[in-house]
Amino acid sequence: MIMSAFDRLSVTEIAADVRAGRRSAAEVARRILERIAAYEAVQPQVWIERVAEADVFAWAGEVDRRVAAGEDLPLAGVPFAVKDNIDVAGLPTTAACPAFAYEAAETATVARRLMEAGAVLVGKTNLDQFATGLVGTRSPYGACGSVFNRAYVSGGSSSGSAVAVGAGLVAFALGTDTAGSGRVPAALNHLVGLKPTKGRWSTAGLVPACRTLDCITVFTSTAAEAAEVDAVVAGFDPADPYSRRAPETPPKAVPAVFRLALPRPDQLEWFGDGQSARLFQAAVARLVAMGGRPVEIDIAPLLAAAQLLYQGPWVAERTAAAEALLRARPEAIHPVVRGILQGGWPISAVEAFKAEYQLKAYQRQAEGLWEAADVLLLPTAPTTYRVSEVLAEPLALNANLGRYTNFVNLLDMSAIAVPAGFRDNATGFGVTLIGPAWADRALLDLASRYEEIAPMPETPPLDLTGAPAGVKLAVVGAHLAAMPLHWQLTSRDARLVRRCRTAPAYSLYAMAASTPPKPALVHVGEGGAAIEVEVYELALEAFGSFVAEVPAPLAIGTVTLDDGSEVKGFVAEPRALNGAEDITALGGWRAYIARQTAT
Repeated sequence: MIMSAFDRLSVTEIAADVRAGRRSAAEVARRILERIAAYEAVQPQVWIERVAEADVFAWAGEVDRRVAAGEDLPLAGVPFAVKDNIDVAGLPTTAACPAFAYEAAETATVARRLMEAGAVLVGKTNLDQFATGLVGTRSPYGACGSVFNRAYVSGGSSSGSAVAVGAGLVAFALGTDTAGSGRVPAALNHLVGLKPTKGRWSTAGLVPACRTLDCITVFTSTAAEAAEVDAVVAGFDPADPYSRRAPETPPKAVPAVFRLALPRPDQLEWFGDGQSARLFQAAVARLVAMGGRPVEIDIAPLLAAAQLLYQGPWVAERTAAAEALLRARPEAIHPVVRGILQGGWPISAVEAFKAEYQLKAYQRQAEGLWEAADVLLLPTAPTTYRVSEVLAEPLALNANLGRYTNFVNLLDMSAIAVPAGFRDNATGFGVTLIGPAWADRALLDLASRYEEIAPMPETPPLDLTGAPAGVKLAVVGAHLAAMPLHWQLTSRDARLVRRCRTAPAYSLYAMAASTPPKPALVHVGEGGAAIEVEVYELALEAFGSFVAEVPAPLAIGTVTLDDGSEVKGFVAEPRALNGAEDITALGGWRAYIARQTAT
């Protein structure tokens, strides 16, 4: 049953309570797991991998033991999640690409520091595949929607992390940011998104998108909570070649009366979204009331630098990050992401050096900005779009969302996205405070002052409407996420319900001479095994058209799942076993495909 309210969680309150013994980390963990289970009926695609409940409670128990022993843990018992391009030892890292998945041997530095400080990891979240996108729709694990109106995108690539915090499933979540992925989802879900200076947080253990630009980020409900996380994870890491030592004298705090850089009015593009324009002006008024003195600037060099990210050689850096899979199994990559990555092949070293020269010129121009102003204010995203709109026009609309974010890492700036109200459709609007490198703490302080200057509009209720009733279908082979026939589900708007196993009553065979390769699932009763499946829900009409395309010797029958429930699913006629290989011992089709690829 869906809870009536998923109130957001406070990093500060949870840690203070656990440290003081007012509640235990184990109690917090129990409540969080209940929330997650309830929200699964709304957006199961938030998660790619959940930490086993026994392991969550074991870690929470260890936190309680350490607190009882007198350790002062700044994040004691605070539940958190990490984007699934960040390694956690013993868990798979997929970057939202099942064919890329590997089990991490070590935990990423930032995640390890958080756990050492008492935070309790509950799972790994969905993302735009290989962190390539700002929409949250480029994942075989499903598209995430805004927590307040799921017809609209959640933003990406850190989609699952933003939704997990926005829906009150965790107190904070790690994302990443190359072009805005730690800021755009914050805006659309009414969150704070801290994008630290490049190299200030270690990226050891991160699957790179653009390694020279990547930042690990955090989503929280308030700037003060982002500051608490930052205090734990920031710092030089010799294990990360891109880690940087902070200057002995970082930029000063933003003064009480400060110079507020704003773009020329003719440089603000809203793509027809008048509500965003009005909300931005209201945010400007709040900052002026705080002591901001507007300084109009020309942001043309910033916008020009932004064009280099997807229209220049930095595309080739994304290609380098996924090169092995892109060469060996391009069909395993999401088609939109694949098209972007393949665009890096023809870019030459000559073009790369020319673009680097251009970037240096833009950086020199940008340096002058900090002589005229203390902080730059921009919309985080100029508008938002429905999921269906982005699926129909994936490139242009994605680019629109990144208009005011793409240049920040290229120009070595720090930034924090903060909420600034809601549109009539209940999607969040946000603004970003931008400073030079190493101005992170100054921006966090300014963001806290911004939150205090005037109350934000009342937060709308979460969109907890369930999907329309449909038919649940278990798939076991070529229709699994990222497999060759998965499109037959996505083209029918199938909704992922859960990933699980069958009851231990089945055998699995790889059929002979089947193109593309397909398995046959056979009910054998006692002595059978539990086989990995994915369960989707389709509208009745869509289910009917799907069944009409199922070729013999396969058929749709009834499959029993590991919890005893029954759903429709693929079964096989006896002739399907002629010449077939028994692969039951592998436990699922993915393991079989991985074995075939390896050999």
